[in-house]
Amino acid sequence: MKIAVFGLGLIGSAWAENLSQDGFEVARWNRSPKSVPGFTPDARGAADGAALLFIVVSDPAAVQSVLDAIFPVLKPGQIVIQSSTISPDFAKKFAAQVEALGAAFLDAPFTGSKPAAEQRKTLFFIGGDSTVLDRARPVLQRLSSGIEFLGPVGSASGFKLAININIALVTQALCESLEFARAAGISDDKYFELLRKTSSHTKLADLKEPKLKQRDFSPQFALKHMAKDLRLASAAASSLKLPQMRALSELYEQALKLGWGEDDFIALARFAGQSIQK
Repeated sequence: MKIAVFGLGLIGSAWAENLSQDGFEVARWNRSPKSVPGFTPDARGAADGAALLFIVVSDPAAVQSVLDAIFPVLKPGQIVIQSSTISPDFAKKFAAQVEALGAAFLDAPFTGSKPAAEQRKTLFFIGGDSTVLDRARPVLQRLSSGIEFLGPVGSASGFKLAININIALVTQALCESLEFARAAGISDDKYFELLRKTSSHTKLADLKEPKLKQRDFSPQFALKHMAKDLRLASAAASSLKLPQMRALSELYEQALKLGWGEDDFIALARFAGQSIQK
């Protein structure tokens, strides 16, 4: 089976490598050239004859550019698995474009950063036709710890934005809480030791503990992507107040202006106190 992966960032690269190790023919495409096996600068060539086409790029405009490039060769029987984080409205728009050509579409965002992708622990949220999911499931299972079917196209993208709102808010709370404890003379080791004994302990704290202790802002999930997700959520939730999310979104926009976009999203910890400013 030929599988195409469009977008070779932290996640797409890990998925492509895992699928290649499993013996699939993997065509890899990225807007900027990559020196990796199976790379092709021609998106149309990557898509031609692929049973599954994973799209995992930065934003709706990038998704549209990939679709525009592959539409001339997209045929019935192929499945476009759209895993970029976008809004429900964009998911519905792209599904209509793909299905008009006779191909199938899955709204398939996920949760899990670089380590989860490498360790095949991605959790997929799926919107679309359950029979299409059944056809793609054997491959999705190779990349994931679970597959959750949520309903029609758009439902999964909506849930993914909801989850990222939670992740952004909870992680910022962790960063500010840690900085406050440091100012009170509490060591990082003691802070995380005691945090694990409280009801406010989260898996996010476990994931980010080593990076926060080392003030390591190398990306597992880039700040620019979380900023984009909060921007999309703000637009999609125009009828809702969501005051904390909107305030945090403004902080992310400030971070982008300071040049932190390529850092991990915990780089917003720099705003919390002078001790970790760079």
